[in-house]
Amino acid sequence: MSNLKYQMVIQWSEEDNCFLVGFPDFPGQRWRTHGDTYELAVTNGIEALESLIIAYEAAGDALPEPTVCNAA
Repeated sequence: MSNLKYQMVIQWSEEDNCFLVGFPDFPGQRWRTHGDTYELAVTNGIEALESLIIAYEAAGDALPEPTVCNAA
């Protein structure tokens, strides 16, 4: 998918004992998926982001603008 240009936040949760994954550019719930390892959180995050984009497109909703980092 070429429009995976959205930031993905991965943060350890002591309470949940796993890594939580969120997409700050998309409104709604703060955390979208999780993983027991960082690698699994990345994999699950990519799948969740792809599904989120498909859901927006299926509903005819415009995708939010991705946050862009202008690093030199």
